[in-house]
Amino acid sequence: MRATNFVGFFIASVVTLSMLGCAGVEPPIAQMAVAKTTIANAESAGGNEFAGLEMRAAQEKFEQARRAMEKEQYAEAKLLAEQAQADARLAEKKSQSAKAQKAAAVIEEDLRILREEINRKTK
Repeated sequence: MRATNFVGFFIASVVTLSMLGCAGVEPPIAQMAVAKTTIANAESAGGNEFAGLEMRAAQEKFEQARRAMEKEQYAEAKLLAEQAQADARLAEKKSQSAKAQKAAAVIEEDLRILREEINRKTK
């Protein structure tokens, strides 16, 4: 008799927990806002110029997240918004890296020119 009560209690607990899990999905408004801001920051950093693939991926995933929100598929929207945010951050960092490499190349060229000038004046 005790085993039957335990099994019944266990089944009732599993059903209750699964119902609570489904009912608690909230619209990922914060994730959508953060993804949108991160994409804008990446664009400002030159993402379209220096990291076009990553920017397109971020924009596409954000658009998919927006469509999922319209369909009230909040778990999918949250996942896509987080992926869009990650892609946009990658684009921003790649842009910053490319700009830093360009600046370093300019400095190296300036140093080369200065060395040539010094060598000419000392001869």
